[in-house]
Parts: sequence; structure tokens; C-alpha cells
Amino acid sequence: MYSAGTESLIKQAREIGEVELQKFYSRITKQLAGKEHGHDVIDSLQRLHLIMASTKYTRRLPVELHQRLLSFCVSSSVEQLTVLTSAVLRETLPPSGPEQIYTLHDYSPLTSQRNTAPSGPEEIYTLHDHSPLTSHTAALVLSQAGSKEDLSALSSLLLRSLDGRPAGILSHLHTLPLLNSIITYCPESLTEDHVTLLSKRLVDWLRYASVQQGGVASSGGFFTGPRIRQPGPVVELDGCVCGDFFTVLCVSQAFSDDQWMNLYSFSLLRHWLITYHNVTDGNNSTDADDRSEVDGSVVSMVSATSSSSRLLPPKERLREKSFEYCQRLIEQSDRKALKRTDTELQKACLVEAVCILDGVCVEDAGCVYRAFPCVKSLFGRLNSDLSCSRVLLPIAQFYLNHGEAAAVDSECVWRCVFGVLPAECFNDPYLAHETLSFIRANQLQLHSSVPLYSHYFPNLLKFLAWDSPGLVSDYVDVLPSLITAGTAVELLHSLLDLPCLTAALTLQLRSACFPVSEPGGRGLSSLEAFRSPAHRGLFLFLLRGEAGSGDTMDRLSVLHDLLMEAADWSRVIQSAQSVPVLLHVYFNTVTTVSDERLLAQLVLVLLERSSLLLNIPRYTAEIHRVFSHHLLKLCKLHPSLVVDQSRELLEFAGTTTNINSKEDLYTHVVWVLDEYLSVSFDSRCSVDLVTSCFETLEAVLFEITSSGSPSPRVVTSLLSALAKLASRSHDLIPRVSLFLSKLRNGAVSWCGSEEDVVAVVTRGEELWSLLKLPSVALSVLTPPPLTTSPRWHGDANAALPPRLRTLTGLTHAKI
Repeated sequence: MYSAGTESLIKQAREIGEVELQKFYSRITKQLAGKEHGHDVIDSLQRLHLIMASTKYTRRLPVELHQRLLSFCVSSSVEQLTVLTSAVLRETLPPSGPEQIYTLHDYSPLTSQRNTAPSGPEEIYTLHDHSPLTSHTAALVLSQAGSKEDLSALSSLLLRSLDGRPAGILSHLHTLPLLNSIITYCPESLTEDHVTLLSKRLVDWLRYASVQQGGVASSGGFFTGPRIRQPGPVVELDGCVCGDFFTVLCVSQAFSDDQWMNLYSFSLLRHWLITYHNVTDGNNSTDADDRSEVDGSVVSMVSATSSSSRLLPPKERLREKSFEYCQRLIEQSDRKALKRTDTELQKACLVEAVCILDGVCVEDAGCVYRAFPCVKSLFGRLNSDLSCSRVLLPIAQFYLNHGEAAAVDSECVWRCVFGVLPAECFNDPYLAHETLSFIRANQLQLHSSVPLYSHYFPNLLKFLAWDSPGLVSDYVDVLPSLITAGTAVELLHSLLDLPCLTAALTLQLRSACFPVSEPGGRGLSSLEAFRSPAHRGLFLFLLRGEAGSGDTMDRLSVLHDLLMEAADWSRVIQSAQSVPVLLHVYFNTVTTVSDERLLAQLVLVLLERSSLLLNIPRYTAEIHRVFSHHLLKLCKLHPSLVVDQSRELLEFAGTTTNINSKEDLYTHVVWVLDEYLSVSFDSRCSVDLVTSCFETLEAVLFEITSSGSPSPRVVTSLLSALAKLASRSHDLIPRVSLFLSKLRNGAVSWCGSEEDVVAVVTRGEELWSLLKLPSVALSVLTPPPLTTSPRWHGDANAALPPRLRTLTGLTHAKI
């Protein structure tokens, strides 16, 4: 979030009027035309950049102002002016149309060719000739490139500056970031020659950087004047002298140019290895005489003896040197760093090194057997150190990609990644994001290669329970991979208990960090219950790490009473808000992985858990709404579920207390009963079953209309249900007609308003009229499937298709 001052400036920049903006343009143009450019010019350019960047619409500057900014960008000796003008131009369009872009001419350094703007829509800005190419002007060309050819030309110019020629066009330190941008947005603009050249240079910088420190000026003393101190060797993070080649984990008081390029190259390496194989392979001939070296670099003894690698083509050689570099980093990471910041650097480099090794092994399967001992040893060293949890996910990715090929047992890795880490580090947002990204990217592989993956869902849900707003979109993608026939029922209970899990995790942290009483003196009864041995089993079940220990707990209502005070905790409320979204995902997925027997269990869970939910404001109503929606979908998909679970459904519909607390779900249960208790849906539906359902609903209707003020929605639902059931068993029609006749005579004193009276009486009259003709009532209230989903337009034996074809021919005939 921005600060209040920053938000105010952005708002002002967005709301600036057109008249004021034109005046501002004129003032900047006059300032740039002057001979001196002080702080007022810098301030104006900064404000102009804010105006250009704060709106989603790309603006076009006046021609004169645009040309002056371009001139300053390519020729100014003041770096701050170059930076600002380049930033402004990247936020704007060329003056006279989208066809006008910046481009290169003959791969020359950039400068302005003309002093005026293009005169026609076909003309472009050609930047060439004398001034040196800076990173800002090159970034301008990159941002406005109009075609693959423009990017390819810029790539050629940048790569020529890397070819060891003393052209002084662009610093190598600025070249690599620009090349990385081109690789990111348009890798196809690179040619095979580009790939070969950059691969060679990366080998130089990675493997042959100097192991001597750069020159450091001496501070001098009383008897000695300023002089250049003789450079010494670089050292490791633990202070020992570096005995092998230079890496990013080497320490120096001052880095030389080739050492800086080593650092830059390592930061680019993984992206480059992923990208370069997308370039169309050209001539991969072996360059036996190629010996990459950097001016002034010192080749280590190990490097000098590995002459066989020089016989490889540039791509393969880069893979080999990358492999050596990453192994060296893993070795260096075992050293105890003297500074805490260096310890964090070691972890970051380990993540990158393992990812690069994984990429190298994907490219060349022969490297797997060489890399596995190193990676396995690294996992054995880090799996018990929770501070290194960020390194374990790249290791898990390596095992997932190559463990089967190397015939390595990976179970210990999955127990650590899916078992230990979520349980111990559920409040680490970085680990949560990385774990979910890992699962999203590898769902199919995890299903096939990690049989117990879905059984770790209680642990994986801890990330969601702790940070629901930030992770709910990730779980929308991840949740379907956790749903199997064996976990479906338990997972449904766990989703419904997610707010309870959030409260339990909060209590777990408070129990470890805070006393039983809060600073204000008010005791937390839920924290006392969490620490109590009598209730410890309830919380341990919530905090379990794997599935299979039971669907849910017997004393769930007791747990809800213990966590009553947690219902207004903000984290618990946020967790509850994510449950309806995930329930929709769950039910949409479960029908694809389960049979009718399992779906019958889920119907029972819906009915049971509708009364067993943590009492959070609006949470219960939302869950009932989701239950109602998916109960209809389940029964429509498998109508026989209603007959299978008729006893439980009738028990639910016969309990009048459910009407007040679960009106939405209750009316849907009634509708399911009257809709699918029919021989047309299930041959097992007997007259006795229809009569039993009728009597249950009739008793409820008489009870709620004789005492209290029932909801008109519930009354009309029950009336319709009784009429439908009676139309299927004509012996029941007199009983319904008797009640409906009372409605016609005005016996609706239990209605609270005139509008409700009209609605109930109207429905009663409609049903009474239908039941006077039983055969008509059956066809109207229980229409056959052919009537509800007709296909007359496709039935060749019906008269409608020929008529439709005749009418279609007439409408298309020429009159």
C-alpha cells in the first residue's frame, strides 16, 4: 500500500485537466530549450513521468517536447536527465501515429538523426551515428520495438558489445539486463549465432573469472602517501582463501569487472538455460579450437585440466560449466558464514543452484547420475533445518523430475515437504506461496509419482487456514488434485471445519508465546481449553498431519462451544469467508471422481453438518445456501440417491426445528423428495414410500400452520410437495383437497401480511384445480422426461421437423 502522501500525488496526477496539462508541456519545453538545466528541470521531468505513468492510457506528447526529450535521452551527459527522459519516453507514444517507432540503423550506436519530428505517418525515428549507446536509450528502443526484426537487430548490437571488442558502446553490466528483457518477451528474435555467442561469453564469465581481488586504493598513513594496494586473493564466506574458481559466494573488498560479470551471469543463467533451446537449432558444429577466456582472467588449476569440455559445442559446454558452478556453490554453502546476511545469500544461491541443476538434467539426462549424490547429500543436511525450508522445494522438484529415472526412494522428501514444513511453518507466507506454486505446476506428476500426496491435505489446508485471503485463488486450482474417492468425505469435513483449524493454529502459537492470561487480565477460555488434557484430543485431531484417522470427531459440538470466543477473530472470519468458494469447487469436482455410493455418503454429511457449524455471523447461512444448490445437482445427477437416503431425508424434513434455522436447505430437501420419489426416476419407489413421505410432510404442515407464523415459502413448498405426491397415489388426493379447500375458505390466519395471504391462497387454488382431474395433475405436476426435455426438432417420426424445414425453405426462398 502507498502512503497517504504518495496516494495524494498519484490522484493529482490522474485528475490533471487538459488545459493545465498543455500549459505544463509548454513550460517543460521552454525549460529544456534553455542553456542550463538545474533542479527545476529535474523536478518538472519527475512530475511529467508521474503524470505519464499514473494512468492506464498511453499519452502522446507534443511533437516539439517529444523531440527535445529524445535529444536529451541520446546525447545528454547528465545521467539523471538521461534516466528521466528515457523513463518518460517509455510511457508515451511516438508523435504522429502508432506506425512510428524507434529503431536501429546498421547496428550503430544511437543518436538522433534529425532535429525535427517525422513529417509523415510512414516515417520512423532512426537512431544512429555518433553518441554512445547507453542502457537507457537501448531500453527505449526495446520498449518501442515494433517487430521481431527490430529486436533481433538490437540483440545483434548488444551481443557485439559482448564480443570482446573495445568499442565502448555499452557497459557489459548494462547489456545483460537488456538481453534478459529480450529473452523474456521475445526469445524467438534470437538467432542461433546469438545463442552461440552469448553461451560462449557466459562460460567465460562463469568459469574463468579472476580469483584475485580488484584494485583497492590505500588510505595511506603518516609516512606513506596514497597508493594502490596490491590485490590479494578472494576469500570464502568463512574467511578462508578461495582455492577454486570464483563464484557468487566469494568475498572480496573490491570486485574486478570479470567478477561482476560472473555475478550477473549467474543471475541470468537459469533463465537462459530455459530459453535457449526454444531458438531454432542451426549449425551445432563443434568448435575444437574454441578456448574462451577473458582479458586479465586467471584460470584455476581445475579449469586448466578440464580440456575435454572445450571440445563440446557452446550450448553443451555452457551446461557443463553451469553444472560445475552449481556443484561448487553447494559445496560453498556448507561453510559457516561470518555474517548473517551471507547466510541468507547462501540459501538464495542454493535455491538457484538446485533449480539450475534440475534444468541441466532435464536437458541432458546423463547428468542425473552425477547430480543426485550432491542433491541427496544437500537434502540430508537441510531437512531438519526449518530455516532452510525455501531450499527444500527446489530439491523436491529435482526428485520429482528425476527420482524415478535414478531409482531413488523419494518418500522422505515428500514427508518433509508435505508433512513437516506445513505443520511447522504454516505462518510463513513465502513458503506457502512456493509450496502451492509447486503443487499447481506438478499436479499430474504428483498424482502419478506420489501416491500419498492427497493424504497430506490436512497439513496443506493449514496454509489456507492461516492466510485465506491471499491463498484462496491458489486453492481453487489445487483443491481438485486433493479430492479422491478415499479422501472425499474427510476433506469435506475438513473444509467445513476450516475456521476451527484457523482458531486452533492461532491458539497453538499463543500457547507457545503468551501466558494463559492476556496483558489486560482477561483470560482466554479457548486457550485454557487448548492446554487442558481433557480437550487435547479434539485439538490434536484438528491439527493432524495426514488423512485416515477418521472423517470427523464425535464431540464436534463441544469443540464449537470451546471455540465460541474465536468466532469474532478477524483471521477466523476471513477463513470462514473462503469456505463457500472452495465448497463449490469441491462439489463440482467430487462428482467426477466418486461413485453413487460415495455420493450417498456426501448427502448424509450435508444433512448432518448443517447443524454442526461454528457460529460465525453469516457463515451458517452461506453454507446452507451452498448445500442447497449442490443437493439439487447431486440428486438431479443421480435421482436414485433420494430413494437410497429416503429415511434420512424424511427425518430431516419431519423435524420442524429445521424450518426456522435452515429454511433454505429445508425447502430444497422438500423439493428433492417430491420431485424424485417417483417410479419414473426409480422403480424401487413404492406406494408405501410415497405414502410415508406424504404423511411426514402433512404432519409438519399441520403443525406449523396451527402454531406460530410459518414462512409462506415453506408453506407453499409443502403444499406443492403434498399435491405432487398425491397425484402419484390417488388415495391421498382427498386429504390434500381437504386442506386446500380450507385455504379457499380463508383459513390463513397464520399469515403475517396480505401479500403472503394472496401468495398462499393462489397456490392453493391452482393445486386444488389440478387435483380435481387426477390424470391431468399427474402430467402437470410430474411431467415425463420427454415433455421436460423435448427433442421434437430431431425426431424423424414427428410432423414438426418437416414443417420447420418447409418454413425455413420459404423464408430463404427468393420472392
